[in-house]
Amino acid sequence: MAAIPRKTILERFRRMIEEGTAIIGGGAGTGLSAKAEEAGGIDLIIIYNSGRYRMAGRGSAAGLLAYGNANEIVKEMAVEVLPVVRRTPVLAGVNGTDPFVLMPQFLRELKDMGFSGVQNFPTVGLFDGTMRQSFEETGMGFGLEVDMIDMAHEQDLLTTPYVFNADEAVAMTKAGADIVVAHMGVTTGGTIGATSARSLDQCVGEIDAIAAAARGVRNDVILLCHGGPISMPEDAAYVLDHADNIHGFFGASSAERLPAERAIADQIRAFKDLTVKGN
Repeated sequence: MAAIPRKTILERFRRMIEEGTAIIGGGAGTGLSAKAEEAGGIDLIIIYNSGRYRMAGRGSAAGLLAYGNANEIVKEMAVEVLPVVRRTPVLAGVNGTDPFVLMPQFLRELKDMGFSGVQNFPTVGLFDGTMRQSFEETGMGFGLEVDMIDMAHEQDLLTTPYVFNADEAVAMTKAGADIVVAHMGVTTGGTIGATSARSLDQCVGEIDAIAAAARGVRNDVILLCHGGPISMPEDAAYVLDHADNIHGFFGASSAERLPAERAIADQIRAFKDLTVKGN
């Protein structure tokens, strides 16, 4: 499918917000995931490298390590996902800190392939402490991800960056972010999910701070929440009910890994309950 114009996507999302309808985005690590998500009525589909690892039975954090070229993996996944998506905008996860990418040309290539927008993943925002300091001091910092979003905005791609605090929300909104996604950490739950996370109430406070910072720059920015303990529909409902100015939820593990784990296991258990007639 051809890329859906940014203006068309945003007009639809603003109507949804006016109607009180949550915007739901989801990661797709396989073509089947994307088809099923679209059948369920998803509003955005995102392809990034951790989807491949996630659906291979590895934790999403594998996408942060040197197991493959993140930007090339997204292009490989595109030929599986893009042809089976009929009407939903598909976004590409872009590693903005990759020093071996000619970023403006790469973004044009993604748009020509049929991607409607981009998100900053892998992201150094998921690193903290000494490792994060090292990235920042050696020219591989979060600012490069902000620059990538700015370039994508200039090319009229939809931009939906992850942010992890209020300062990053300000920087991304100034760079032209259409949708700011407040990231609460690697999703918990299931067989390969994280086991440590904030509480939902802690998430509400952090999301409110991120939303206020972004809207302080531009009042029309759209805000979504993601990750950490916000893993199931009831978790997202709690956050949307208690947080201010949040317009929806983006799930990756929540959209494909957790449903697959549970549905397949339940199906096999049902088969294992079958009996046979004795000889």
